[in-house]
Amino acid sequence: MLDPFRRRALALAVALALPGAPTIAADPAPQKPQTPLSEWPRIRSAIALDAALEARVAAIVGKMTLAQKIGQMTQAEIKSVTPDQVRQYYLGSVLNGGGSKPGNNKFAGPADWVKLADSFYDASMATDMAVKVPVIWGTDAVHGHNNVVGATIFPHNIGLGAAHDPALVGEIGAATGRAVRATGIAWVFGPTVAVVRDDRWGRTYEGFSEDPRLVQDYAGVYVKGLQGAFKDDDNVIASIKHFIGDGGTENGVNTSVTRASEREMMNIHAPGYFSGLEAGAQTVMVSFNSWYDTENKQDHGKLHGDRRMLTEILKDQMGFDGFVVTDWNGIGEVAGCRNDSCARAINAGVDMVMVPDDWKAFIRNTTQDVEAGRIPMARIDDAVTRIVRVKLRAGLFGQRPSANRYAGKPEALQARELARRAVRESLVLLKNEGPALPLASGRRLLVVGKAADSMMHQAGGWTLSWQGTDNTNADFPHGDTVLAGLREAAGAGNVTYSIDGKGVDPSRFDAVIAVIGEGPYAEGDGDIVPSGTLRHSSRYPEDLAVLQAMHGKGKPVITVLMSGRPLWVNDLLNLSDTFIAAWLPGSEGKGVSDLLVAGKGAKRYDFGGTLTYSWPKTVCQTPLNVGDANYAPLFAYGYGLKAGQRSQVGRLDAAYAAGGCSASNTYPLHGQADRASFPLRLRSGAELRPFGADLNATVSVPGASATVVQIKTQQDARLVTWTGPASFEAHGAKPLALPALAATDGVLRFDTMVQAAPAGKVTIAMACAGAACGQPLDATRVFARLAGKGKQVVKIPLACFTKTGVDLARVDTPFSVAASSGFAAAFGNVDVVGGAARDADTIRCEELQ
Repeated sequence: MLDPFRRRALALAVALALPGAPTIAADPAPQKPQTPLSEWPRIRSAIALDAALEARVAAIVGKMTLAQKIGQMTQAEIKSVTPDQVRQYYLGSVLNGGGSKPGNNKFAGPADWVKLADSFYDASMATDMAVKVPVIWGTDAVHGHNNVVGATIFPHNIGLGAAHDPALVGEIGAATGRAVRATGIAWVFGPTVAVVRDDRWGRTYEGFSEDPRLVQDYAGVYVKGLQGAFKDDDNVIASIKHFIGDGGTENGVNTSVTRASEREMMNIHAPGYFSGLEAGAQTVMVSFNSWYDTENKQDHGKLHGDRRMLTEILKDQMGFDGFVVTDWNGIGEVAGCRNDSCARAINAGVDMVMVPDDWKAFIRNTTQDVEAGRIPMARIDDAVTRIVRVKLRAGLFGQRPSANRYAGKPEALQARELARRAVRESLVLLKNEGPALPLASGRRLLVVGKAADSMMHQAGGWTLSWQGTDNTNADFPHGDTVLAGLREAAGAGNVTYSIDGKGVDPSRFDAVIAVIGEGPYAEGDGDIVPSGTLRHSSRYPEDLAVLQAMHGKGKPVITVLMSGRPLWVNDLLNLSDTFIAAWLPGSEGKGVSDLLVAGKGAKRYDFGGTLTYSWPKTVCQTPLNVGDANYAPLFAYGYGLKAGQRSQVGRLDAAYAAGGCSASNTYPLHGQADRASFPLRLRSGAELRPFGADLNATVSVPGASATVVQIKTQQDARLVTWTGPASFEAHGAKPLALPALAATDGVLRFDTMVQAAPAGKVTIAMACAGAACGQPLDATRVFARLAGKGKQVVKIPLACFTKTGVDLARVDTPFSVAASSGFAAAFGNVDVVGGAARDADTIRCEELQ
């Protein structure tokens, strides 16, 4: 429901719309106007302070040693810690990052998860603490228990927002809590309550809406579904995230700066925290972004180190008495800090530190900080008090994970009918100028498109792995693709499937159903970089090609788009008679087919979803949010048709300007924003080993092996260890096409961390397609002086390569590092930057001879 301000904005959008733009659907009765906040509210939590419990907390903390307290503040990744180390170091928490499983087994069942959870718990009960404090395990269950094979995968939040059904969200929260408990875990890093302002952000699908009011309506209900009152076996601890402003970064770049006044932070980015904390959320996860206060002209830096937000606002003014947890190595983002050391973050108000791999060093460094007075003992005591308080409230003391009635039960992972209903409610009918839906059973259907029979495309990122790119249909034993649903509803003999439509005559069928969409991604990888646009066909030309092959053949084309954000799809709309936004529906593809084909004797369903994100009219129309000045989208907030409503979208302008949406002199080669153009591989002689979609996999050739590590952000680099002659390369199918700006005073730039200095010669090269061109540059001295100095940025002038004969018009391997013998270094975020050759920190060609 829309307040009068937003109703006026939508009316303005219709008035300003270009010819051919669709008309806004009628919206429900308006809500009462809400006066913007001018100061942070005091939140009254559903979980109130209890004097008896507080006395127990004080008694427990009062008997702890410093080592035990700092251990409680430490959270390690299950791949980097053993149960005995939990005992030895008094660790307060463990987590499984995206793709991490018990025994690194993707197909680990609930019993395997519970067994490991019990072993961690038992270890925490075997310490020499006066009062044993149970370890707590946290997991990213962001659309169901998405790390576990066999669990129901719900639509991502962007789809749930379109359903406009808070009660549904509450049921999904409860089902997710039950599934998480089935694996022995008691803490969920969710829900995400980001209010997305720029749809280029790779986490757009994790937000319910661009509208703070809808996010506020959902957040509290979701928290209640997860946590309940901690009286039932399906209750888990919730963590609202990421505090704060993660959805407002410049250009939608993950971990970048959010420029907003404190009042804008309060009224745009905070409403989800208001209802989430009121519902009793016990933990808050800090955001990676920085905050620049545009009103006071104050740079707060990274939120992980911002005392104003974490202590003065969240804890003191809003009254939050749970604990604050960092994001993955989040303290390393703070100026002057490292992944294993950051007094500033703890002093700012961080209580528990997610330090996945470097947790031993963190404990050692934090102990030294306390002993040296850099962190007051009172701050340590406050942090541990909050952690113990939450563990007591959640009933973790004396409760072995396997004692939960859902523990180890595969059936507790399932909520298929609920998920199917959620899919049906989330779909938005954008264009309706084809046959009436649902189609009758028995019609002859040609189904095309890569997403029709792909659970990977349905589920998207944060599914079984972080980016969700390495999944197959076999990984979803309790789910159905859209194609499976269509075959069941229409009759298998009436459905023909062709992924690209080649060699199939559409005229032989009654209708064509094209299921297309974005590939899976999560933050970082999913960001649309400034050199890109919102045009879907630029990144996925195969979708445009399949619709071009189907259009104009005399049969109606019904297009289903799976995406994690609004996109510019004018070209695809022109080739479609019917167009449906299906978002990322998850494991229940039959929820999509329910609205396309009415099975014989089956219940008929209608479209009910409406947009909670505005859709662009031009390729660079972002940020685009309801209430903006000159708001003129193609499809406005609140738009969505019923099956019986005919649209008049007509033919849209499909022209688009070349170039990206933001001025940029950077050309990405390989990094989180672009891992496809020049994918990585190892080479040893004639043997080649490409890096696959599974970021957790180790890749080896004779003389070298590589594993995933972090330089700046999670899984953004590969640590290559050489023992003999081999090379590490970024190689593409097409030669490099450098923008003129990057070729003028341009540099090859990459991040590195040198762990072991070269024992022999190390070279860096660009290689050309066809005949060899240029010569490798001797980088031995460069890497030798960087050894042991942590994360570094290396910039090498392109002129150094062209002087040896490299032809930049033919480069298909723009980055190749080769070592003759022992050497170990991490590499990530490789790109070409124009105009940087004269920078003071750029390496001179003379150093590479």
